[in-house]
Amino acid sequence: MRTLNELNASVSALSVISTTCGDDTRVESLQAGALDQPVSHVLLHGIGSAGASWLEQLEAAHRLAASLRPRVLAWNAPGYGNSTRLAAECPTAADYATRLWQWLDTLGVSHPITLAGQSMGCLIASAAARQQPERISRLVLFAPARGYGRADAAERERRRHDRLEALRQHGPAGLAERRASAMLSPQAHPDLISYVRSIMARIHPAGYTQAAEMLARGDIDADLATWRGALVVASGQADRITPPEGCRDIATRAGRLWTDLGPVGHGCPLEAPRQVNAVLGLGEP
Repeated sequence: MRTLNELNASVSALSVISTTCGDDTRVESLQAGALDQPVSHVLLHGIGSAGASWLEQLEAAHRLAASLRPRVLAWNAPGYGNSTRLAAECPTAADYATRLWQWLDTLGVSHPITLAGQSMGCLIASAAARQQPERISRLVLFAPARGYGRADAAERERRRHDRLEALRQHGPAGLAERRASAMLSPQAHPDLISYVRSIMARIHPAGYTQAAEMLARGDIDADLATWRGALVVASGQADRITPPEGCRDIATRAGRLWTDLGPVGHGCPLEAPRQVNAVLGLGEP
């Protein structure tokens, strides 16, 4: 296991792109792999995270640059990092998906890609698949957040209020201090927990608030109901945020089998890189 300093040095070494998508709208992303090749994978992070949560997958793409020649992008969602917030105060998953396609249009990505999300990123990925299914060759959902769009109004508001009140009371750093360990399994290495904490501590309250509004209204089952392409739903047995039974139910409703990533937590791209990379087609011989 790498130390926190080594993890931070590794992410600092990655290529960062800032793309202007018209009207001074920017999308920031991390890039790795065969940079002279078409984009093969696009990775979407969760609500308390950022593109840096895909460090292991980006590094795998770099190692495979001369053989499989993937080109992988991991965005910072609107309102995260240096990416411009969405205009709507209470955006929907479709609003995030529209920004996603606007960004990829600007980059000239017109061919089908592997689109992968983790947690909240799965809501955006599924909404994107509903909007433009022909542009996705494979949809991969890790530890998917279902959204609370089908919950009763009181439950939906409670979830929204609790999340935003925790941010208001503690701020990003305090929120990270309290929640980082829950992102991983009880067996996770302390340096990995510290890395997750460091990412969460850098969230912007305005961007996080928009994402919380989206999550409160999200309905992943509705978006997946229209998807007819290749789909993988995967998560870990030790996920305390989106427990296995919920992820298994999402897969079943979509007519797929659930993929078990083993005894790992919610932040599976970091905690189970070998398994996640294999699912994405970024595994090494």
